Amino acid sequence: MATTSFRWILQLHRDVPKAARFYAQGLDFSINVVTLRWAELHSGPLKLALMQSPSDHVAEKGYSSLLSFTVTDINTTVTKLMALGAELDGTIKYEIHGKVAAMRCPDGYMLGLYEAA
Repeated sequence: MATTSFRWILQLHRDVPKAARFYAQGLDFSINVVTLRWAELHSGPLKLALMQSPSDHVAEKGYSSLLSFTVTDINTTVTKLMALGAELDGTIKYEIHGKVAAMRCPDGYMLGLYEAA
């Protein structure tokens, strides 16, 4: 019997409701709860917790964790995320195994997108 189980990934954000909308509308996360200071979302078995930053602390460009997602249509997903404030970090790359893209969400966290060939 396992004595340890994964609970969630926690990210700090300046605007928790805006960050929750970003993940819900841009990547189809389901929102379990959202307040001004805390949100809990899920996508399949992945649980994502968002907490209001205690100060102006946010992810530094180049030093954030990366959440990686498999998507069915990378172009549509990139367009949707950019409309929600994300930035494409480089270009969409066309690899032999599929398309890949790196993006930054509005608070600077890195997102990886993958569409299988």
